[in-house]
Amino acid sequence: MGVNEKPFHLHNQNKVRHPLAVSRHALCDLSNVSPVVFLYLLKECYVYGTCKATAKFRVLQQQAYGFLYNDPQPGAAIFVAQCLYVLPIFESYCEGFSHLIISALRHFLKVGNGMKGISKAKILAAKLFLAIVDGTLHHEERVLVKILEVFDVSLSNIEKAMYDTDEKGHTCQMAKVLVEQYISRLVESQSYMTAVSLLEHFSIRESGASFLLKMLESKEYRAAEKWATFMGKPILCTLVREYINRKLQKHAFDVIRQNNLREEFPEIYHQYKESKLKKLAEKGCWDVAEARVNDDRQLLEYLVYLAMEAGYMEKVEELCERYSLEGFINLKELEESLPKHRYLQLDELSIKEVVWVDEKNSLLDATCHIEECKVVGIDCEWKPNYEKGSPPNKVSIMQIASDNKVYILDLIKLYEDAPDVLDDCLTRILHSPRVLKLGYNFQCDVKQLAQSYGQLQCFKHYDMLLDIQNVFKEPRGGLSGLAKKILGTGLNKTRRNSNWEQRPLTQFQLEYAALDAAVLVHIFRHVRGYTQPADDQDGHSKIEWKSHIVSHIDNSKISKKEAKRRKAKTDKAPQSLETKELTEQT
Repeated sequence: MGVNEKPFHLHNQNKVRHPLAVSRHALCDLSNVSPVVFLYLLKECYVYGTCKATAKFRVLQQQAYGFLYNDPQPGAAIFVAQCLYVLPIFESYCEGFSHLIISALRHFLKVGNGMKGISKAKILAAKLFLAIVDGTLHHEERVLVKILEVFDVSLSNIEKAMYDTDEKGHTCQMAKVLVEQYISRLVESQSYMTAVSLLEHFSIRESGASFLLKMLESKEYRAAEKWATFMGKPILCTLVREYINRKLQKHAFDVIRQNNLREEFPEIYHQYKESKLKKLAEKGCWDVAEARVNDDRQLLEYLVYLAMEAGYMEKVEELCERYSLEGFINLKELEESLPKHRYLQLDELSIKEVVWVDEKNSLLDATCHIEECKVVGIDCEWKPNYEKGSPPNKVSIMQIASDNKVYILDLIKLYEDAPDVLDDCLTRILHSPRVLKLGYNFQCDVKQLAQSYGQLQCFKHYDMLLDIQNVFKEPRGGLSGLAKKILGTGLNKTRRNSNWEQRPLTQFQLEYAALDAAVLVHIFRHVRGYTQPADDQDGHSKIEWKSHIVSHIDNSKISKKEAKRRKAKTDKAPQSLETKELTEQT
């Protein structure tokens, strides 16, 4: 199981291997190898390896565990203890190699090996601890704690090591006094985590609340929480109250949650949970917020209130039905008591029809209509993915709006049923230099479309784009904020992160999607000839939207250098005749 099976090398495959690589001839039998020689071989292997430092260390860490099977004398635990005595002479390698061989021994002991000489190894580790405490041997504090833990050194072991005798009947008082004195020195030097680790390891509980306050004053929150957990509920409650007094609500909540103190601090628990729910609701992450309530009725009722406050009445009905909240309150009365939010409505934008497009013929009709337009607004929606590290979901729908009509394309179904027709129709729209396409933060949609439907040619490049976000220097509030600034009324964004893959979409979802595309056209119509007041803070008397039109974007995979070159070329190039003609007409 050790290195007697095969040699190992700490070298990159494309580099020359050094002859000092550790092989089966070096460490296949440790019965006659001293700790000094063993450590020297490890050091030489590390020094001459050509991998990066972290990779070399990991390889050595894995191999050191195997070495302990190669019969080190007089036993693996004693051998490692002797190595720890020797390591300080290796200076800069001391700390790293200490962690390495301690972790190897921990693994070795965990699987039931290394019991040979374990009692003697405990005394050796206790003597090692005493030598570190009195300064005759130098090891880092973290190494000291690990030595105590892996060898399971007790006060009794330290007492025996102090008197160098195996006699029974020791009271361990001297050992305890020595340990407490060392802990006091650690506290004075503000090494609180090491001090807490020693208190916990030796089960010393005499420290009072003043110790907790010292750690909090020094902002050593991890050490304070570790010590309070060791001391039990009274100190934990004191810690929570101190956190609250210092306005550290998140720390207080974490302690309450991790130590099951909800009954002791119900108000603080719910206040923090409600604040998190409110933030999620403001971002439109209603599904995540619902998952966080965990069937807590008080939090469920608060989530219903947030949905009502946002005007998200279908979510209110959904929550009440799913969690049987009939007796919650009269919804109409509550709705009337809430402050009214004025949001832009679809009928205010002169939209006569919203057309759902999920088959070939309706897609062809939509394409013919859009090709006749000079300006259209484009937006996309996809189901949010809240699982960290997982790929985003496919773009579900694309909304394309003209002056009086919005087409909502079911990209998922169209791609499954008629990919060639979808590709051809969207190519005619997106590649057309005679149709100005308006978007908001459109680079995000471009990226998602390419990831979702990389096989289609229509999403490889775009012609005649105007990202409305780039026209204005004040992006606060997103599209809703811009609509309020230009049109006087914002958009209701509560459905932004809803499930866009469900079929059929709700009427609210359809209206939301249509609004996002249609409002772009109306913002554009409103500002294209708009002149700002002379005292405008932006310092521009006129909104220069024409200069922001991008005549061509290539979305194919190219290097960053090439992308910069193409952009510079595009920026310097004069407007094409088609672009000039289109801007004049619009």
